[in-house]
Amino acid sequence: MSKEIKTETGEIALKEIEFKSSKYEKISFKDYETLLERYQIELLKLQKFVKEKGLKILILMEGRDAAGKGGTIKRLTEHLNPRGCRIVALEKPSNVEKTQWYFQRYVAHLPSGGEIAIFDRSWYNRAMVEPVMGFCTHAEHKDFLRQVPKFEELLVSAGIILFKFYFSVSKEEQKRRFESRRTDPLKQYKLSPVDARSQELWNQYTLAKYSMLLASNTEFAPWTILDSNDKKIARLNAFRCILSRIDYPEKIGAKELAVDPNLVRNGAREIVLMEDSQKSEAWRKLESPSRKNKKDKKKG
Repeated sequence: MSKEIKTETGEIALKEIEFKSSKYEKISFKDYETLLERYQIELLKLQKFVKEKGLKILILMEGRDAAGKGGTIKRLTEHLNPRGCRIVALEKPSNVEKTQWYFQRYVAHLPSGGEIAIFDRSWYNRAMVEPVMGFCTHAEHKDFLRQVPKFEELLVSAGIILFKFYFSVSKEEQKRRFESRRTDPLKQYKLSPVDARSQELWNQYTLAKYSMLLASNTEFAPWTILDSNDKKIARLNAFRCILSRIDYPEKIGAKELAVDPNLVRNGAREIVLMEDSQKSEAWRKLESPSRKNKKDKKKG
């Protein structure tokens, strides 16, 4: 049955969209623990270097509900010096914040020199959760997609080293994790009314993700997509991506930080895969004007 979703290009009919889950080579718990400890030691080396050089590291963690963002953040930070690392997980905006420039409440939490700031969801709430759940207007969503590349260009030009991770989980695995949350008293705090509708609105979230990538996957602030059906592998890949990007003293070899390209992709590759997996009128209507103009120029 078709559903309707309002995007920045208007309302379109949408059929069920499913993407094949990537195949994982299972990792034993012992091997996982060994690698995790190794990477956590490396991250401590990096944190020391960040402090000494006054670097500003900003890590955004995005993805569907139950995709594995929180667990990854926990492993990234559990052995770091809390004086040089902050987790930012903002509540819904207050009545005062709703009157402000959308990015304003996030600016106060950006990293200072020598700091690592990790956002457990970020301004990209307006790219996915808010438009899908009806928490923002179509115009606000459209304005966000237009403004976010400019905002991030300012951050990068100010010396912030920006990581943007999107955790990609399958519909079946998300459902399984929701069931686990419902039955585990230690996980029930993670459940929310938004979670309850995530499965029902799966396709709308898919289209919102596509719009987000088209608008905000830029040369200066690219996305990294982490397949996260296996939480342990996704966590290790997040470490690898962060450690690979910055040179610091006594760093381990590049081979030890190599990732599987089938499980870790850049935003441009993800866009291509999404388009190839669903050759439909829906995707063509979603195509951004800027992307369409580039194609027209190439044809000319």
